[in-house]
Amino acid sequence: MEPIIRIEDISHVRFAAPDLSEMRTFLEDFGLICSEHGGRLYGRGSDGAAFTHCTEQGEPAFKALGFRAESLADLETLARREGAEVEALDDPGGGHVVRLTDPDGFLVEVVAGQAPAVPEAPLSDTPHNTAAARPRLRKTIRLAQGPSHVLRLGHCVLNVSDFRASENWYKERFGFLTSDEIEMAPGAAMGAFMRCDRGDQPTDHHTLFLAQLPQPPGFLHAAFEVAHLDDLMLGHAHLKAKGRDQAWGVGRHIMGSQVFDYWRDPWGHELEHWTDGDLFTAADPPNKMPFTALLAVQWGTPHPMLAGEDGPK
Repeated sequence: MEPIIRIEDISHVRFAAPDLSEMRTFLEDFGLICSEHGGRLYGRGSDGAAFTHCTEQGEPAFKALGFRAESLADLETLARREGAEVEALDDPGGGHVVRLTDPDGFLVEVVAGQAPAVPEAPLSDTPHNTAAARPRLRKTIRLAQGPSHVLRLGHCVLNVSDFRASENWYKERFGFLTSDEIEMAPGAAMGAFMRCDRGDQPTDHHTLFLAQLPQPPGFLHAAFEVAHLDDLMLGHAHLKAKGRDQAWGVGRHIMGSQVFDYWRDPWGHELEHWTDGDLFTAADPPNKMPFTALLAVQWGTPHPMLAGEDGPK
C-alpha cells in the first residue's frame, strides 16, 4: 500500500517535568544546547535542527513524538487524508505541524518548514592507529574533557499494546520500512526496528522501534547521535562524574550495530548516546531476529535484565 507521505526523519520528542532548571542542567550534562522559549525548555544538537527535545512545566510525562515531513504540501496531504489541521508551530524555528494520535494515544507531530538554527562545526575524530594502518604519526591524542557533543536525534522507542496495529498505522501514514522484525518465537513478532524510506539515500537502521512488551504502553527511550566513539566515552565519564543515573552501557548493539550508552533524566525518562550505526537504502530487505538478539551485545555491558539487576551501579 502506498503511504500517505514519506517522512524525512525524526524531528523531536516532548516531555513535561516539574523543574525546568533541573532538566536544563541534566540536558547540558548530556550534551544538548539549551534555551527557553514561551515558558518551555528546548534542547538541540549541532546539526542545525531548530530543536530536538522540548520540556514543558508539569507532572513528569512523555508528551509527544515528532517527525519531519519534506514539505508543507506533504503536511497538507496528510491533514486532508486524516481530517486534521495544518497549524502554525509555536516552537523555535516556527514552521507548521499536523497533530495526530496513534492507536495507543501517543501524540504524533509531523512538522515542516522550520527555520534552522545555526549549525556548529562538527567535532572531528582523531586518526586511530590500528594493526592494519597507522595514519597518526608523531602526534599524540589529547581529548578535551566534558559532555558529549550531540549532533542530532536519531530514533525513538515506544511500547505499544498491539504491535501489528501500530506498525500498520505508522507505515500507512509515514512510509516506514522494516529493518529487523523481532520474534519471541518463529512467526510470533513482538516488535520491529523501522527506518525512513528515502529511496537511494542511506538512512539510519531505525528511526522508530515499536515493541509489544508485557507492560503498559509508554515511552521507552530516545537516542541522540554523538560525534564519535571517543566523544561518547568522554560523555560517559562526564555523566558518571556528575552522579547521573545510568541505565545501560557502554556496549555495541547487534541490530543497528551502534555503540550505545543509556542514561535517565531526573524523572526516569531514558535517553541514549550512540555512534557508528548502520545505514541502509530502500533496496535493503527486512530481516527477522530472535528476541535474545535484542538484549544481547556484541561487546560491552550486559542488559540489566540479563544481569539480574535494575541497572548499572
